[in-house]
Amino acid sequence: MRAWQVEAVGDPEDVMRLADVPEPAPGPGEVVVEVAAAALGFPDLLTCQGLYHDKRPVPYTPGGEFTGTVGGRRVIVNPGGAGSLAERTAVREEALHPVPDDMPDAKAAALFVAYQTSYMALHRRAHLAAGETLLVHAAAGGIGSAAVQLGKAAGATVIATAGGPEKVRVCRELGADAVIDYRAEDFVPVVKELTDGRGADVIYDPVGGDVFDRSRRCVAVEGRILVVGFASGRIPEMKVNHALLKNYSVVGFRTRPFREDPVYRREVHDDLLRLYARGAIDPLVTEVPFDAAPAALARVGARDSVGRIVVRVRP
Repeated sequence: MRAWQVEAVGDPEDVMRLADVPEPAPGPGEVVVEVAAAALGFPDLLTCQGLYHDKRPVPYTPGGEFTGTVGGRRVIVNPGGAGSLAERTAVREEALHPVPDDMPDAKAAALFVAYQTSYMALHRRAHLAAGETLLVHAAAGGIGSAAVQLGKAAGATVIATAGGPEKVRVCRELGADAVIDYRAEDFVPVVKELTDGRGADVIYDPVGGDVFDRSRRCVAVEGRILVVGFASGRIPEMKVNHALLKNYSVVGFRTRPFREDPVYRREVHDDLLRLYARGAIDPLVTEVPFDAAPAALARVGARDSVGRIVVRVRP
């Protein structure tokens, strides 16, 4: 069968090769899934480059989150590892989640990680409440677009930041109440103006670096800054007396601790399916063909796409 292989640490277009590999052999508690579509994220790129905290020995097949079929049954799979950029892959049976009949493969592939991440961050960690103001950075990206939709579904007023007119337009279509083009203006005074000087109650930050530094200037008293990632490449530091004086919280979030709670993750998945059924969320995707997987993974780092990049493995 065909599968993409990362043969050395480096940039995707330099180290990925389409190869014929043996059929997967499922172990105890595993099943073989026919892959239909695979979503790519920033961790996939960092792993390929050898920069992610979880190192993988080469060669390996990249891609973690995908949708496919088992015995004719459509499933979303979050295997917690690599292997989805292949025609078939073996995964733990407990990693299978149902797919609504009316959800296209590309949207199903993009649902699990992005929406579980944003749902748990906003509700479990930040306790976002109806009537609060949510500021979402990188709002046209995969997890950012999910955070915008979930914030609106929770009854929050959502302010989004994005780079360039096209991504600003996308954020408006996602339902953001206000959108700031960070390439054209400083988001700090705009957020303060939009909130009558209060600032944002919750700030969703997958960027880090200067974005985090600036966000501390427009968080509300008793607000919460969610540390979701460091796409900027710089892990910020801060003087904690600022948090004391302004009485706000810096809240870390990572999905790994919740992997040990499959019951909660299934509850979140079921709630996300209910939100999809009533039209409150709708995964934003950029689709690419299977043969373009290395270039697609490079695009994750270039940030020249909207939503999640999804590779069509099966036409």
